[in-house]
Amino acid sequence: MKLLHAADLHIDSPMHGLARYEGAPVEQMRGATRRAVENLVELALRERVAAVLLAGDVYDGTWRDFNTGLFFTNQMARLREADIPVFMISGNHDAENKMTRELSLPDNVHRFASGEAETVERDDLGLAVHGQSFAQRDVTDNLAERYPAARDDLFNVGLLHTALTGSPGHDNYAPCTVNQLAAHGYQYWALGHIHKRSVQHADGTHVVFPGNTQGRHAGETGAKGCTLVTVDGLSVVGEPEHHDLDTAARWHEVRVDMTDARDRGDATRLIEERLAAEFGDDPDRAHAVRIVATGESEVHAALVGDRESFTSEVRRLSQEHESLWVEKVRIATTRPGEKADPEHVAGLLESVRAAGDALRADPGEVASIVRGTQLEAKLPTELRGFLGDEGWPDRMAGEAVELLVAALEGPR
Repeated sequence: MKLLHAADLHIDSPMHGLARYEGAPVEQMRGATRRAVENLVELALRERVAAVLLAGDVYDGTWRDFNTGLFFTNQMARLREADIPVFMISGNHDAENKMTRELSLPDNVHRFASGEAETVERDDLGLAVHGQSFAQRDVTDNLAERYPAARDDLFNVGLLHTALTGSPGHDNYAPCTVNQLAAHGYQYWALGHIHKRSVQHADGTHVVFPGNTQGRHAGETGAKGCTLVTVDGLSVVGEPEHHDLDTAARWHEVRVDMTDARDRGDATRLIEERLAAEFGDDPDRAHAVRIVATGESEVHAALVGDRESFTSEVRRLSQEHESLWVEKVRIATTRPGEKADPEHVAGLLESVRAAGDALRADPGEVASIVRGTQLEAKLPTELRGFLGDEGWPDRMAGEAVELLVAALEGPR
């Protein structure tokens, strides 16, 4: 038996602020979440899976119109035609109180209720799936504590949207520990919420975050997709396998060492060579790239002194590569011989991240720092663009932390 586990589809995510960047492949990036779902369904059909498990945040919030819901129901209907059941829960983004629109799902889809955890048994598949949806966005209770007991003689799957014990950049919803999950005696926990893939084990239980199916911003780099699980009896065979779904678009961070650069010409040449080496053979996928210049270099002063001109030059170079777009250029170089004490830097990094966490926990504080002050007028254009978006204080706090961390870390 094969099971396909995905989470955090965020269908039709608006990708806030993307249109404000010159040359951004807006339509291709926005359509990428749908293409990833289509790839998910095609993989399920090709592998002839026994069931599809969706661990929350199928949607990015209530739909702007019914096309988002219609797209998803049509994709689930494709699975129905192949007699493939789908088990899904709602997470913080598509919690019941956030969804103001609704469409009936095909009868092969079981969406778990939010009132309490429940179990669906499929004796014909040898499968028991346990799950509970979010009733509202902010679920701070340990939902896993009240999940049902494992069913004997069936392969038990727990569907849960959770941050476990916490993860940077993610709200600590439905907190629990891996050991608490393992104590239920389930063979597999299909988790969602954390957008980076990870596989953990405890007492014979696989605890898996598949990551999101499509990266949506510069903080979600690298391959994104789903996890294919092969089951024999009551055991997982081998390791759960990652499968890429992000064939339409992918985000990257490319760090380029400027140690050997003597002038701006050398710097742009090093970046051009790196871009050609990494993105020369994939013209079909849109690549959104954040470039970070690192290293002790004689060109440091020239780069820092005219960031805007250097960024424009790099973006011009990137236009020579089909489907490549440079989202941002960060300068994290240092002057030759300018080395900071590692312990001092570590302490600063800890303080910066703690301050960022505190700001994200109090969006009003960020608003009071920025709105109506001289700082607002001095912000770079792409940061000022955040101010009209929902949730801008959280994103701006994150952006500030990224800038400071990049400057402190330098080469790595």
